[in-house]
Parts: sequence; C-alpha cells; structure tokens
Amino acid sequence: MRTMFEQARANKTRSYLLIGFFIVVLGLLGAVLGLVWGNTYVGLSIAVVISLVYSIFSYYTGDSLILTMTGARPVTKKEFPYLYHTLEGLSLAAGIPTPKAYVIDDSALNAFATGRDPQHASVTVTTGLLNKMDRQELEGVIAHEMSHIQNYDIRFMMLTAVLVGLVTLLSDFIMRSMWYSRGSRRESRGGGQLQIILLVVGVLFAILAPLIGQLIKLALSRQREYLADTSAVILTRYPPGLIGALEKIKKDPDPLVDNANHATAHLFISTPFREDKSFITSFFSTHPPIDDRIKRLREI
Repeated sequence: MRTMFEQARANKTRSYLLIGFFIVVLGLLGAVLGLVWGNTYVGLSIAVVISLVYSIFSYYTGDSLILTMTGARPVTKKEFPYLYHTLEGLSLAAGIPTPKAYVIDDSALNAFATGRDPQHASVTVTTGLLNKMDRQELEGVIAHEMSHIQNYDIRFMMLTAVLVGLVTLLSDFIMRSMWYSRGSRRESRGGGQLQIILLVVGVLFAILAPLIGQLIKLALSRQREYLADTSAVILTRYPPGLIGALEKIKKDPDPLVDNANHATAHLFISTPFREDKSFITSFFSTHPPIDDRIKRLREI
C-alpha cells in the first residue's frame, strides 16, 4: 500500500503527464482549426492563446469560482467551533496548513475540498452533514477531504477539469467555424481529396475529443475517491468513522445539493445528485458505488 507521501508524488507526476497528453490533444485541435480556416499556423496560434488565457485564469481563480457556484460561504470558529477543531486537529496530523472552512446551507449530506495546493485550500461541508454526523463520522469525512488536499488531488482534479473544459471549448469553436465557413468552402474549388479527407478526420476528432477527455476525467475521479478513503483511514486510524459516514450518506433521502452541477460534481465526497441506477448513468458517474467503497474500507 502506498504511503500518503508516495501518493502525493504520484499525483504530481500524473499531473505533468496529464498536461502533456492534453497539450498534444489541444495541438491537434489547433491543427484541425487551421484546416478549417485554411491556415494551420493561424489555427495553432489561436489554440495556444485560448489555452494559455483559459488555463492561467482557471488555475488561479478556479477554487473561488467553485465556491461561488456551489453557494459556499466562509464560516468562523465561533459559528461552527467543532468543524474548526476537527480541521485543525486533522491538518496537524496530516502536516499541512489548516484549510479555510466553508459551509453550504443544504440538508444533503456532502462535502468537498478545493484549491491548487495545501497552502491555498479549503474544505466545504453542508449543514446537513454537520447536523447528522457524530464526532467520529465527521472526522472521517474531514479526513477524506484532507487527504485530497494532502495528496494534491485538488490540483490534479482541477487541472483535469480545466483541460477537459479547454478541449470542449476548442471543439465547439471548430464546429462553429465549420458552420460559418461552409459557404466559402463551397465557393472554393480544387481543394483536393486529401484535404477533404483530412478535414473529415479532423472534424471527427473534434467531436470525439471532448468525450474522450470526459471519460478520462471520470476514471481519474473515481480512482481518487478510493485513494482518499484509504488515506483518511490511515489519518484517523479509525475505519468505522468513515464507514459510518458513508452509510449515512448512502441512506440520505434527499442527496441533491441544490447548487451542484456536472462541472463540480467530481469534487464532492459522494455524487451530489439523486441516485440513478441505470447503466448509462453509472458508467458516467464521477464516483464509485458507495457499497464498493465501504467494502474496501472494511477489508483494511
């Protein structure tokens, strides 16, 4: 079993590999855009500019946008003293700075961590979770989120979300460019069969790239949840705490977090939507089944 430090190093390495993979994908999408416009260099230049601006903006402001989107509000130690004490105790045990505390006024039982590194991180919990969990269960949930911070999952998943968003943005831009330039291509002659074939292949790639990126994001998100569960148990040294929390989350009659959406769903400890057991929904879920997570924890 990997230690938490080894997981953090592995996540940093995967982050660089992930960036490398998406740079190639974005470069190919830029080339496709160049084919559509008739100038490969122009397409690549536009792809580079869009990628740089979007990535820098998302990296430094992504966590603030997520907190705003989910309706999270900062809280004080006086308002929720036990939440603060739990955060301080577990951050001390994990050897990282105490993350900022936020609360979502919602009856659903859920929580998430966000930020770009342990020095710029926050943990958000719903009021429903604070009201329903006992001491050990809340510690299990907070330890799970603390593990995401300590293992650099927050950076890894934020990068994944940013890069998938970039691929989708460029793909949509390519399809719109195809539509608007359709008339001019009809008027041009002598383009050649090779260029047409390349254009068709490029358009197919632009259509499939967002789906491929989304599948990568989902697979990575599910794996991160298993690792965070294991790390949380190592941190608290009390598996029944997180197991009890997951069992309560599973039985939550109203798991829908009102302000959650598909852009932020992968951050939560459990899917923030109502349960749908259909095959398609399960295949595209950002989280592994809670029963599987509980089973793995009981085997530790």
